[in-house]
Amino acid sequence: MTNEVVFIKRFILRKLINLGKVGGSHTAVFNLSKGLPNHIRSNRKGQKAIKQAIKELINIGFLLSKQSTNQQHVSINPRKIKQIKEFLGV
Repeated sequence: MTNEVVFIKRFILRKLINLGKVGGSHTAVFNLSKGLPNHIRSNRKGQKAIKQAIKELINIGFLLSKQSTNQQHVSINPRKIKQIKEFLGV
C-alpha cells in the first residue's frame, strides 16, 4: 500500500466524519475526491489511487456502499467507528 493511498484513505474518512455521513446518511462516490490536492485528482495515477483507496475501505468494512439513483453511494460504517478513529489516530 503506497503512502498516497493511505493519505487518500485518511482524507476520505475524515471528510465523511466531518460531514456526518455515518450510517444512513450517504454521499456519492464522485464527491469523495473533491478537496484532494490537484496533483492527485488530475492525473490517471491519482485517479487509480483514489479508486483503490475507496475499494479497500469498502472491503475492510469501514465504508458501507449502496446503489442510489444509478450511482454508488458510501457512508461510514457506524459499527467500525472505534477502529476508524484508531486508523486516523484520533
